Amino acid sequence: MKITRIEILQADGGYRVCSYIKLSTDEGLVGWAEYYDGFSGVSLAPLIEGFGRSAIGMDPRQYARVSETLLATTRLASGGLAHQAIAAIENACLDVCAKSMGVPVYALFGGPFRDRVQIYWTHCGSYRVRHAAFYERIGLAPVHSLEDFVRMGREAAQAGFKVLKTNPVFFGPNGAAMINGGFRIAPGFLDRSITDAQIDAVVDQMSALREGAGPQMGLMLDVSFSQRTEGYLRLARRLEALNLYWLELDIRDPEALALIRARTRTPIASLESLHGIAEYRPYLVQRAADVAIVDPLWNGVWQSVRIASMADAFETHVAPHNPVGELGNLMSAHFCAAVPNLRIMEYRPDEAPWTRAFVTRPPVVENGELLIPDLPGWGADVDEEALRAHPVPAR
Repeated sequence: MKITRIEILQADGGYRVCSYIKLSTDEGLVGWAEYYDGFSGVSLAPLIEGFGRSAIGMDPRQYARVSETLLATTRLASGGLAHQAIAAIENACLDVCAKSMGVPVYALFGGPFRDRVQIYWTHCGSYRVRHAAFYERIGLAPVHSLEDFVRMGREAAQAGFKVLKTNPVFFGPNGAAMINGGFRIAPGFLDRSITDAQIDAVVDQMSALREGAGPQMGLMLDVSFSQRTEGYLRLARRLEALNLYWLELDIRDPEALALIRARTRTPIASLESLHGIAEYRPYLVQRAADVAIVDPLWNGVWQSVRIASMADAFETHVAPHNPVGELGNLMSAHFCAAVPNLRIMEYRPDEAPWTRAFVTRPPVVENGELLIPDLPGWGADVDEEALRAHPVPAR
C-alpha cells in the first residue's frame, strides 16, 4: 500500500476554522486527521503540503517509519510547527493502518484500557468572553459578571460534568476580558506579571464557579504562559484553599516548574506545548508536574503514546490537550484508551453546533464521560459534503 495524495480540507467552525487532512492510498483506503490551523497565527497548510510531498509513495501502515522519517528531516529546525504538520500526516496514517486491519486505532497500541473516559468542560465561561459575539449569535448566554460564572458552574453540573476548567477573566470599565495567555501580541504578554488585585479577582471567579457547580465539582484553572515563576507561585498559594483539581500553567524551564510544584499544595498540570519525547524528558526527570499534558494532534497519537509510556515510568499521569472538534475528540479518545496512566480528557461541549455533522459518527457523551468508539480507525470519517455546506468565510 502506498500514499498517493494528501489534501487539506477546511470549513467554518464559528469562531475558528476546522481543518482536516485527507490521505488517499493506491488501494482505495482513506485516512483522516484533524489538526489546528492558525493557532499561532501562522497556517500549517504549507508545511503539511511540503512534508506530504515527501510522504507520497510511503506505506501508511508503517506509520512509525513515516513519522520518524519526516521528523528526521527537521533535525536542524525541530519541534514546533514542523512537528505539528508531521503529526497530522502520522495521524492520518494511523487511521489507514487501523482500517486496513479492521481494528480501532487504540488496538495498534494494545488498548483499550477503558471503554469510556471522564471528560472535563474546557474554557468554561472564559471562551464566552473571548468569543462573545459568536456565542451570542448561536443563542448561548454571554458572560458579563461573576453571577454569570455562577450560572456557568450550574450549567456544567446540570450537563453531567464532574470537572470543569476556565481561564482568568477580569471585569473592568470596558467589560469582561480573558487574561492574556502570554503567547499572543497584546498588552501584558511580555512582562507577564499578575497583580494582587488580579489574584483576588481570580479567587472570586473560581469561588463563583464553585457556588454554582457545587462542592463536588472539580475546578481547574488554566493560565498558560501568562506569568513568570514568582507570579505562578503567588497565584498557586492563594488558590490552595479552593482545593483545585489542578492549576494548569506553562513555563520553559523544568527546574522552575519543579520549584513551583514543590512549594504549593495546588496540583500542577503542564507541558501541553512540548513536542516529542526529548522535550518531555527533562520535565519528567525533575518531577515537575503532577499531570503531564500531551497533545495528540501536535505530537501524533503514536508519538503521544510513547510520551505517555515514558511518563508512566516516572509515575506521572497524562491528559490530552484537546480544544478542538469532533474528529479531534475521537483521536484524543483513542489516545486515552491506549495508555494506562490517564487522568482525564479535555472536551469542549459548546462548539458550533453544525460541526457535529462534519464527522459521520460524532462521539457519544453520557453523564460526563465519552464512550470510546470500537469501529475501525478513529471510528468515523469526515463528511466532505457537510464541510462544503459550511465554507470558510472570506476574510
